[in-house]
Amino acid sequence: MRRTSVAIVAAALALPASLLVAQRTLADLTGTWNFAVVTENGTGTPTVVLKQQGDSLSGSYESARMGLINFKGSVKGNAFTFVVNTGGGAALTFKGTVVDADHVKGDVDFGGQGSASFTGERRK
Repeated sequence: MRRTSVAIVAAALALPASLLVAQRTLADLTGTWNFAVVTENGTGTPTVVLKQQGDSLSGSYESARMGLINFKGSVKGNAFTFVVNTGGGAALTFKGTVVDADHVKGDVDFGGQGSASFTGERRK
């Protein structure tokens, strides 16, 4: 009986560590992404290039309306954030989560002037 209890406790303690390893593997965001930013005025389709080094994120955001803008951000587990500073002084703050290796989703704050949701699919 005691051996069974010890084995159950050991298995329970090992489970969170294995989930943590899976999350780290899942959150490699490096690549080119097709985003869909859904606002009440329609959907924008920027291209987002991400480069992840540890918990640091950098990249570029390119859309027909705003052109090409470089940004910096961070990653923690399966969550990420980055800020796109537009030429007009607005800051677009993207906060997202990794759905799987090729999909992300989240919300965008338009510098206190509204918000939107977004999804992203890694370009193959």
